[in-house]
Amino acid sequence: MKTRKLSRKRRRATIVTAAAASVVAGAALLPNWSAGAASVADDPTVDASTKATFQRLADAVFTDRTDALVDNGKSKQTPKASRFSGDVRLSSTQSRDENAALSQLRGRKSRLASLGEKYSSANTSVSLDRTRVKGRHATVAVTETTTLTYKKVQGGEPKTTGFQAHHELTFKADHKGDWQLTNVRDTDDGVAVNQVASPQVAKPATAADDAPPEATRSAITLPAPAKAKNFSATGYDYKAMAAYAAKYWNKYNPDYPDFNGQGAGGDCTNFVSQSLKAGGWKHVPGYTNDFHKWFGNADIQSDSFVGVNEFSWFALSSKRVTSLANVYQLDVGDVLQMDFNKDGEKDHSMIVTSRSSQGVPYVSYHSTNTYNRSVASIIASYPNAAYYAYRT
Repeated sequence: MKTRKLSRKRRRATIVTAAAASVVAGAALLPNWSAGAASVADDPTVDASTKATFQRLADAVFTDRTDALVDNGKSKQTPKASRFSGDVRLSSTQSRDENAALSQLRGRKSRLASLGEKYSSANTSVSLDRTRVKGRHATVAVTETTTLTYKKVQGGEPKTTGFQAHHELTFKADHKGDWQLTNVRDTDDGVAVNQVASPQVAKPATAADDAPPEATRSAITLPAPAKAKNFSATGYDYKAMAAYAAKYWNKYNPDYPDFNGQGAGGDCTNFVSQSLKAGGWKHVPGYTNDFHKWFGNADIQSDSFVGVNEFSWFALSSKRVTSLANVYQLDVGDVLQMDFNKDGEKDHSMIVTSRSSQGVPYVSYHSTNTYNRSVASIIASYPNAAYYAYRT
């Protein structure tokens, strides 16, 4: 049989068809490098439901921290934050950080118990202030409001103590688009009873002219030598000081500026000065940087009205205060200051708003906004700080 000759056109079509088949066959033999790779979702969106879950997880984190301080057995339960799974949850690193925080707070609870203080119950709620999303990162600002009820251990304790604190939470979306909490940061300049991060320290203060007076460090040991306060000796209204602090501890008087969140120190000394002024401290007008002067209103404030160290210099040099040998000698209307890292620069100011029949002073302050926190709790949280107590 003779071989059939193909036309030129048909030969070309056959070659093209064969080449195409070869390409297909070759493609089938090539390894599929992407077959085992995880697919990456597009940048996830944050809708109202996701924001609500952010808020619930934040609430769980800070409720866990508060419960670690309470003497009701809740601290032994599985942490609420660890129960979150799925599209919003703790990252593995943050989970370890939270476990470490809870362990630290349980240690604080033990130190408090040794000082004769316990909490019988607590309530923490968190509100979401704002959410900012950029790509696969979300920054969430929240406000925590916590109230703790004092357990009647020694007798004479106030009913409750409370605070408001501001935090920033960072979430990162994984390759599936699930949000994981990767960091928790306190944005206040002060201290909260369930806070575990080290507080900010103040920048060194400089005096305008002559050398300022040195404050005497106060002991934090018990029992303290007796040092009863004469409430009628000065003409000041100490009840009015405490009442002012009780009114404005968690809200800010619009007649004064708000320095909260504006660097180390925040609004604490401004708040103390306002309370003292409400009880009868008079302005001493002059240059703002002269620590011998003291004045403050909505428009202008002396450094001594708002600055931690400058306040101490004015109060001592004017003899409006005297140093106390022990912090447990403090009484209503007196002032307590702290130097967190003992570098000689005071970092935080508080005013005494209550004193128990057992001799425990309770302080209120801004940055973090706090009412009737015991001096024992402050010491249990910062046992290595330096303390300066002033009789007003």
